[in-house]
Amino acid sequence: MKYEDLALLIKSPIFSKNDIMLAGGKIYDYQLTRWVKKRYLLKLKNGIYAFSKDYEKIKGEEVAAALYQPSYLSLESALSAYGFIPEMVYAYVSVTAKINRAFDNKFGHFIYRHLKNELFWGYREVKTDAGRYLIAEPEKALLDYLYLNLSKINSESDFENLRFNEDRFSETLNREKFSRYLQAFEIKKLKRWADRCLP
Repeated sequence: MKYEDLALLIKSPIFSKNDIMLAGGKIYDYQLTRWVKKRYLLKLKNGIYAFSKDYEKIKGEEVAAALYQPSYLSLESALSAYGFIPEMVYAYVSVTAKINRAFDNKFGHFIYRHLKNELFWGYREVKTDAGRYLIAEPEKALLDYLYLNLSKINSESDFENLRFNEDRFSETLNREKFSRYLQAFEIKKLKRWADRCLP
């Protein structure tokens, strides 16, 4: 297969070796390695690539969705997107039903934190010009964050140190949905701190 054939065969800016085979193409590892060296392709991780020509239109969120599945953006990434924390976030932070992982590539630093399978819900799909990604709903992003950081929250000052923008909670959170999602976690300590966030 020539690079030109690959570019005609694969329409998505981000793709896997498996996508090539599913589209009926035949590819060898040495070809992909050569095209990365020639800068036709960007290697995102083993088996996942992006077209260099599409670099400007690819969002980091799309890369986060492609690198490790199943996963959805949550925790600091979603809290920042919803204005719940004041800090800029310099990594794409997702939760996954699989083990913790981290990846680095030209699009940034990608962190995946394990969330047990029965809590892997409460996200929505965002369609973009170049693809799609999943992000936690505001209520679930906040609960995911409290849940995965619960061991560090033992006092009022620990909660204050999270530096939440509590005004945004009242503007954004759906009280009924938040309460329903909270019940599904079935953790008393989580309820104590989550109730502090209710609008």
